Amino acid sequence: MTESFSSKKRTETLSGMIWKRFWKHPGAVGGSIVLGALVLAVLLAGLSPYDPQKSDLGSRFEPPSWAHPMGTDALGRDLLTRVLYGGRISLLVGFSVVIIALLIGVPVGAVAGYFGGWVDNLLMRIPDTALALPSLLVLILLAAILRELDAPLLEKNPVLTIAGVIGILSWMFVARLVRATYLSIREMDFVTAGRTLGASDFRIIVRHILPNAIGPIIVENTLEIGYAILEESGLSFLGFGIQPPTPSWGNLLSNAQEHMTKHPWMAIFPGIMIFLAVISINYIGDGLRDAFDPYKVMTKSE
Repeated sequence: MTESFSSKKRTETLSGMIWKRFWKHPGAVGGSIVLGALVLAVLLAGLSPYDPQKSDLGSRFEPPSWAHPMGTDALGRDLLTRVLYGGRISLLVGFSVVIIALLIGVPVGAVAGYFGGWVDNLLMRIPDTALALPSLLVLILLAAILRELDAPLLEKNPVLTIAGVIGILSWMFVARLVRATYLSIREMDFVTAGRTLGASDFRIIVRHILPNAIGPIIVENTLEIGYAILEESGLSFLGFGIQPPTPSWGNLLSNAQEHMTKHPWMAIFPGIMIFLAVISINYIGDGLRDAFDPYKVMTKSE
C-alpha cells in the first residue's frame, strides 16, 4: 500500500514538473493563448449575422469597415465570417491528420522498433520508398484519385478525403520517430526485467515502452498539426483540396489571386490566420519538447 502511494506521488510530481516547465516557456504560453483564441473564434463562427455562402452583389469588394471587419469578397460575402468557417475546416483537417498518423504510425513504428530484424526491414521499407517520392505531387495525385472514386462517404465528407490524403503520407514520419525511440528504449534494464518476469511482447510494447516514448510522439504530432494545415492550404490553393463554396483558408487565398492588387485584404486576412495558427502550434511544440526533455533539470527558482 505504501509502495503504491509512493509510486502515485512520484507520477504526480513528474506530471507537475512537465506542466511547470511548459508554462515557464514564454513562447508556449503565448502560442497556447493564440491557438485557444483561434479555436474559440472558429467555434463561435455561427454567431456571425452573415451567411458564409450567401452572395450580396451590392456589397462586392468592400474594404474593411465596422460592418465588415475583414471586408467582403467578389460575391459580397463577409470575409470575416468565411475566414472563421474556413478555420473550422483547416483546423479540423490538421487534427484529423494527426489522429490518422497516430493510429497508423505508432503501431507500425512500435512493432518495427521492438522486434527489429526482418520485421523492421519489411515495415520500414514502405515509408522509405514513399518518402523518396515528391510529396506535393503524391498529395495532388492522391487527392485527384480519391475525388474520382465513387464512394458516398468521401463525396459527402471532403474534410475526411483531404485528411486521409495528407494522413497517408504523414504517418510515415511518426513511424520513423517511434521506431527510433523503441530501438533505444528496448535495450534498457526495465525492459529486460519485464521479459525475465514473463511479460508478453504486447504488454512490454504498450505498458512499459510506450509511456516512456510518449514525449517525443506528442511533440512530433503537435508540430504535425501545423504541417497539415499548410498542406491543406497548399492543396486547396492549387484546386485539389476543399472545393468552393465551402471555405477553407487555402481556397480563400486561391480565390484572392485575381484581386490581390486592388483588393489585398482578401489575401491578407486568410494568410494571417494561417500564419498565426502555424506559428502558435510550433511554439507549443517547442514548449512541449523542453517540458518532456529528461535531461532538463529544474532550478530552485522555477
